[in-house]
Amino acid sequence: MSDSVPLTNAPELTVSELSGALKRAIEDQFGHVRLRGEISNYRGPHSSGHAYFCLKDASARIDAVIWKGVFSRLRIKPQEGMEVIATGKVTTFPGKSSYQIVIEQLEPAGLGALMALLEERRKKFAAEGFFDEARKKKIPFLPNTIGIVTSPTGAVIRDILHRLHDRFPRRVLVWPVRVQGETSASEVATAIRGFNALPQGGKIPRPDLLIVARGGGSLEDLWSFNEEEVLRAAAESRIPLISAIGHETDWTLLDLVADLRAPTPTGAAEKAVPVRAELLNDLADLARRHTAAIFRSVERRRSEMRALVRALPLGDALLATPRQRADRAGEKLRASLSASLGKRHLNLAQASRLLARHAPQAELSRATGRLNTLVFRLDSARKSLIERRRERLDGLVKSFGAAQAARLNALRAEVRARGERRQVLSARLDAAMAALLKRRREKLEHLEQMRFALGYGAILQRGFALVRNDEGVVRSALEAPAGTRLSVQFFDGRIAAIAGDSLDETATAAKPVAKRREAAPKKKPEGGQGSLF
Repeated sequence: MSDSVPLTNAPELTVSELSGALKRAIEDQFGHVRLRGEISNYRGPHSSGHAYFCLKDASARIDAVIWKGVFSRLRIKPQEGMEVIATGKVTTFPGKSSYQIVIEQLEPAGLGALMALLEERRKKFAAEGFFDEARKKKIPFLPNTIGIVTSPTGAVIRDILHRLHDRFPRRVLVWPVRVQGETSASEVATAIRGFNALPQGGKIPRPDLLIVARGGGSLEDLWSFNEEEVLRAAAESRIPLISAIGHETDWTLLDLVADLRAPTPTGAAEKAVPVRAELLNDLADLARRHTAAIFRSVERRRSEMRALVRALPLGDALLATPRQRADRAGEKLRASLSASLGKRHLNLAQASRLLARHAPQAELSRATGRLNTLVFRLDSARKSLIERRRERLDGLVKSFGAAQAARLNALRAEVRARGERRQVLSARLDAAMAALLKRRREKLEHLEQMRFALGYGAILQRGFALVRNDEGVVRSALEAPAGTRLSVQFFDGRIAAIAGDSLDETATAAKPVAKRREAAPKKKPEGGQGSLF
C-alpha cells in the first residue's frame, strides 16, 4: 500500500478568491494616494473614452487609468513625457495580476511643467492662426450693450461697472462664471458661445462687445484662460472680445486670441467706451466750428451773388426770346389739340360699335349655350366613366375570387403535405428515441457490471473482509489496539467485533501444525443403529 498524502489545515483558495483578497488588502491599506511621476506610454483616450498609461520615475513604474467621466472634467489633460502629480486610489486588476492607480485628479508637477505646457500650447494655436492680426475684429467706438464674463461676487465686476458709469453709462449684461477651478474653463467657453447665440432684436439684446475679466493670481489660478475650449470659443466669437485677465504683468493665451488685450479689468472698461464729457466738449467745439464755417460760406456766396447780379443783363432783354417761344408753342398746342380731339371722336365711335356687338345680354346668351353644351358632355362622360369603372370592378372581383380559390387550394395541399411529413418525422423520432434508450440501457448495464467488478464487493465474495473502526477503514493492526470496537463486513452482511491482543506471527509459524486425530470408530451399539460420528 502506497504512502498516504500528508494532511494540512490550510484552506484551498481559487484564483478569483485570492485576487479578491489581495485587491481588498491593497485598497484598505493605501486608499487614496498622491503620486509624482512622468507620464509614459500615453496614446490618447481609448475608443471607450477611458485613458490608459503609466507613471514612472527613475527606478519604478505603475499602471494608471482615468475613467471617461473623470477624463472629461480634468483641467490638465495627460501628455506623453509630462511630469504630474496624480491623486487617486490604488487597486488591482485581477485580469493581469497587476496593481494600478485609478486617477481622480491630475496636476502638473511644479511651475516648470506648466510653463512647458503653456509654451507647447501657444505654438500649437499660433500654427493654427489663432493669433493672426488679420482675423481680429475692430472694437466698436460706442457699443450699445456690453457683455461681461466674470465672477459676479468679486471686485472685478464692481470696478468695471464703476468705470463704465464714470466714462459713458451703457447697458451691461453679466454672465456669471467661475474664474478658477475645474469647471471654470467650460463655464467661460459656454458664456462666450451663449452671448454669440443671442438673436438680433430678441428679448435679451445681443451685446456689441464682450469683456472676459478676472483679477490677478498665479499661473495655476489663471490656467482656465489657457484651456483649449476657451481659446476656441474666443476665436469663433462673432462679437469683438476684450481680454482683461489679471494685472498688467500677467498674461494668458486668451490675451493673444482676443481682439484686444486690456492690462486690467478697469483698463478694459476704458477701452470699451470713450469719456462722455470729452465727447460732449469735442461735439460742442465741432458745433461752433461748423456754425462759423456756415456763416463764412454764406457770406462768401452772398458776395459772389452780388457780383453775378451786376454782370447779368436787364429783365426785359432776358424775357424777349422766351416770350416769342411761348407764343409759337401756344399756336402749335391749339392745332395739336384740335387734331387730337378729332382722333379721339373717331376712336370713340369705333369703340361704341364694338361694345354694341359685345353687349352683356349677347355675351350671357352665348355663355349659357356653351354652359349647357358642357353640362351635357359632362353628364355623358360621367355615365360612360361609371360604366367602365363598374365593368372593371366586376372583372377585378372575378379575378380576385379565382385567385382566392386557387390560394385556398394551395394552402390545403400544403397543410396535407406538412401533416404527412409530420407523421413520417414523428415515426422516425419514435424509432430513434427507442434505439437511443436501448443503447443507453445497455451502456448502463455494462457500467454497472464494471462497477461491481471493480468495487470491493467482488473482492469480499472471494473470502476477504473489510474492517472498520469509528474513524474509518482499518489498514493496519496498529490502528486497532485491543478493546477497539470493530465492524467486519463480509459479502453477505456485517458483524460487530472487539479487537483482542495481537498474535505472535513468528511463534505461530514455528509451531508444527498438529494433525487432527482421527476419531476412533465407536462401537456400534447393540440393538440399534450405529452413530454417524
